[in-house]
Amino acid sequence: MQTFILSALCGCVALAFAYFLAIGIAKIKVTNAKMEEISNYIHQGAMAFLKREYKYLAVFIVILFIILSLAIDIFTAIAFVVGAIFSILAGYFGMQVATKANVRTAEAAKEGENPALKIAFSGGAVMGMCVVGLGVLGLSLLYILFNGKVIYLTGFGLGASSIALFARVGGGIYTKAADVGADLVGKVEAGIPEDDPRNPAVIADNVGDNVGDVAGMGADLFESYVGSLISAITLGTSLFSGKEGVTFPITLAMIGIIASIVGAIIARNSKGSNPQKSLNMGTYISGILTIIGTAVLSKVVFNDFKAFIAVASGLIVGLAIGKITEMYTSADYKSVKKIAAQSETGAATNIISGLSIGMLSTVFPIILIAIGILVAYFSMDGASDSTMGLYGIALSAIGMLSTTGLTVAVDAYGPIADNAGGIAEMSHMPKEVRQVTDKLDSVGNTTAAVAKGFAIGSAALTALALFASYAQAVDLKSIDILNPVTLSGVFIGGLLPFLFGALTMQSVGKAANQMVEEVRRQFKEIKGIMEEEAKPEYGKCVEISTAAALKEMLLPGILAIVIPILVGVLLGVEALAGLLAGAVVTGVLMAIMMANAGGAWDNAKKYIEGGAMGGKGSNSHKAAVVGDTVGDPFKDTSGPAMNILIKLMTIVALVFAPVLAQIGGVLLKLI
Repeated sequence: MQTFILSALCGCVALAFAYFLAIGIAKIKVTNAKMEEISNYIHQGAMAFLKREYKYLAVFIVILFIILSLAIDIFTAIAFVVGAIFSILAGYFGMQVATKANVRTAEAAKEGENPALKIAFSGGAVMGMCVVGLGVLGLSLLYILFNGKVIYLTGFGLGASSIALFARVGGGIYTKAADVGADLVGKVEAGIPEDDPRNPAVIADNVGDNVGDVAGMGADLFESYVGSLISAITLGTSLFSGKEGVTFPITLAMIGIIASIVGAIIARNSKGSNPQKSLNMGTYISGILTIIGTAVLSKVVFNDFKAFIAVASGLIVGLAIGKITEMYTSADYKSVKKIAAQSETGAATNIISGLSIGMLSTVFPIILIAIGILVAYFSMDGASDSTMGLYGIALSAIGMLSTTGLTVAVDAYGPIADNAGGIAEMSHMPKEVRQVTDKLDSVGNTTAAVAKGFAIGSAALTALALFASYAQAVDLKSIDILNPVTLSGVFIGGLLPFLFGALTMQSVGKAANQMVEEVRRQFKEIKGIMEEEAKPEYGKCVEISTAAALKEMLLPGILAIVIPILVGVLLGVEALAGLLAGAVVTGVLMAIMMANAGGAWDNAKKYIEGGAMGGKGSNSHKAAVVGDTVGDPFKDTSGPAMNILIKLMTIVALVFAPVLAQIGGVLLKLI
């Protein structure tokens, strides 16, 4: 119990560091009234979306609380509410600071690149520290409150997962509806630049960057972070007679938090002309510190280095996947340049090339994940004890997520830098300021793509770790793939990511269509917009994105919770295991393909805008804009939502495992 008291204090340290960073950002004075005005539009739009989203989620939380209280027990239901509230708080705090840091980044850009980088990264670090701080604090307090009965902690994971799905899907629909509408009418039809104040959808677009890539990504990794800890703690409780199986993962989380804080301090205070190197330096140092700390911890707790090998395998695979993602999505490498070259013959060849790159990019990450699984499993004597091997996979997931505080910080830095560039452009700041923000934004595009790759890899390992906990909960030693019932579950599970992707893509399409019509209407009916003699009705575009996102997020979210329970009740626990296996395989593949294809399309467009293949306004550029528009919902809506889909279904199966073990297979009994 003493270890969990220390971990609760460590969570408070992370939150205190986040508060320190937030205070430093707030002290920066904005001297340009126009920048302040635009920033307020973005802040108000983002917070208005969150408040309306939380009203919807409050109803969902109450309903599921009642269901859990009746079907499972009151303690799991309480843990669910705590997990949901902590996930909401992480998103709220992160958004509050991110939408204030953007204008202050633009202000700092007047003084140069390093001051602007410091503010943008500090804003992202607030989100990162809130994610790990609230995650560890919540789990630790519940463990203490429930006197070490870890079965109730699954409710905390369900709360985190369900809120993450709605945040990711809702935020993704919001941001891409605005982005697609702004690009298709503003760039392609009206021929005006990105972030032009004459575009009615420009504020909604900037708001979307925050709700999708700050709150959405934060909720995604908050879910993975707590899910991996819950799985390791649950398996560790049953495996070890003492407390070492439980204290090891939570102590490892503390090491990761301290390492992330050190890495964040180094990254934000680095001096130099390359922002990417500064961010990489912080990432590498936090990773090295975590590996050293884990080696010592493994020796102290288990008197060997088996656990260290399992954890290191996850951390190394996570870093490797990030690097591979960068190779497929950065304009510094040949994949993006190939897409740009294909744009010279039109939008069709651009799209064909982007799809092929996305599919090809699945190969090495999947191989790496497979290697990581095997190393983690056998390092913990999985050959002689399968449950011990599954514990190794859970530790591997924690290893990959151990530096989540810094990973989220680097990712959330991206939309802050992007917003800063938009604010500078709309405020007609000097060219030198926009050059600084453009460079920071370019780095942000790469860090966002890398973070998406990391999120996918961590989702795969977290889902497998939770899957192992589910198998143990229903006493499932193996899955018989030749059993037609199990095989039916596999096929249904394999189908779900495609259904989920179709629903979210359609949602973006419908919302974007409304946005396009509204932007066209304003250009037509409001005289003087193009001459900047009249102000567009930004609020109407914000309202369209908000209403569409909140309406369209409900069906995918409900399906992700209902379908696993339905399959378990009708076909039994083994069919549900097959469903989870099928969903994990196709979900991870689709997530990688969509995220990398979208990132490659985006950076191919930016590569052309930098002067290649004819530059802005050329036929190549127009083709690249079309490709980027197709890729937007790929990389920011449907792709990232796959991560949460596979994790949410697995945690739902784990939470409802006791009930399903008793009443599962109703349909089979009737047959």
